[in-house]
Amino acid sequence: MRYASITDRLAHLGSGRWALHLTARRMKAEGEEIIELTIGEPDVAPDTALLDEAARAMYAGRTRYSNGRGEPAVLTALVEKYSKRRKGVTEKNFLCFPGTQTALYGVMTGLVESGDGVLVGDPLYATYEGVIASTGAHMIPVPLRPEKKFHLQAEDLERAITPEARVLLLNTPHNPTGAVLTKAEIAAIGEVCRSRDLWIISDEVYEQLIFDGTEFASPFDLPELAERTIAVSSISKSHATPGFRSGWAAGPEEFCERLLPVSETMLFGVQPFISDMTALALSRHFDTADVMRQNYARRAAIVEKAFAGSNLVKPMPPEGGMFILLDVTATGLNGEEFAWELLREEKVAVMPGTSFGDQAAGFLRISLTVPEDVLETAMKRIGELAGRIVAHKEAPLHIR
Repeated sequence: MRYASITDRLAHLGSGRWALHLTARRMKAEGEEIIELTIGEPDVAPDTALLDEAARAMYAGRTRYSNGRGEPAVLTALVEKYSKRRKGVTEKNFLCFPGTQTALYGVMTGLVESGDGVLVGDPLYATYEGVIASTGAHMIPVPLRPEKKFHLQAEDLERAITPEARVLLLNTPHNPTGAVLTKAEIAAIGEVCRSRDLWIISDEVYEQLIFDGTEFASPFDLPELAERTIAVSSISKSHATPGFRSGWAAGPEEFCERLLPVSETMLFGVQPFISDMTALALSRHFDTADVMRQNYARRAAIVEKAFAGSNLVKPMPPEGGMFILLDVTATGLNGEEFAWELLREEKVAVMPGTSFGDQAAGFLRISLTVPEDVLETAMKRIGELAGRIVAHKEAPLHIR
């Protein structure tokens, strides 16, 4: 039978990148005790007021069709939120989607097609390559260098641009590195995009999970970039509600108008009862993100302390988000090899860096969404495994 070419383009970009995570889940289901540090799923519960609002709305009959742009209460809340960041924002600058992932897919579909190129910092979030490939466009990696704390450099972006480049897919705070771009860096990157006539898609889902001493900056906030920037986000991370799938895209009025039929063709509206919960989440302060931010910063410090002085495992301190990278190249193994060995021998599941691009091949991504004592145990096992690997390689041969 014949299939559309999209199935070929995405054949190697689906759940295969989560193979270790899925294997760990299977082992856990079979009764093995696994420490799971793979996916970024908040370990705190949503505020009960949000759950109550979703339930109230369902029982009030808010289970019917919505419209393609978004429910009025959510749009009002989004205008209020983004008007604090930039003047002149109206409801016509938004489209609602079921989560950031769907927003990324819809936005990318509206901007590029076969033959186009999309610039992305490498390391990158695991689904980005698939989102780009789904349109027929190709990814143009821009190296994010450890010595620059994985901050995208304007000069590296400039060097990477090819004639086919149409879009820069930006992510700050960044997954998997935890890098948070400064306002000056954003301005320099934006100037490159202006001079080369590039769109900017800014994934800002970790906006509220920035550690102390660092401030959030976005190209959406700069008036000179307003006509070329689309910000995508959701309440999944900020309000610990990933399963509710509620997100949005914020961009130029003309872009939103042109993308609206695409969005309507995809899904024709989000769930009204979830929209009511989202409107409440956006219009009132909840301490969920504050608690998570403190937890993740404290846990990142625990990981750093665990390997202080180690010459085998090197933590890469994050500036935000819910992950930390560990450089394991000194063991002689790459991240993929080390991660599978760690699962087999120590029953600790982490994400191999290869799931996040070529530049992350020597790293492990550690999720900071477990209690401190569990995290400490996992780090101890990682250190012990690293020591055994090197000791085994250095052991002398005994010839009989």
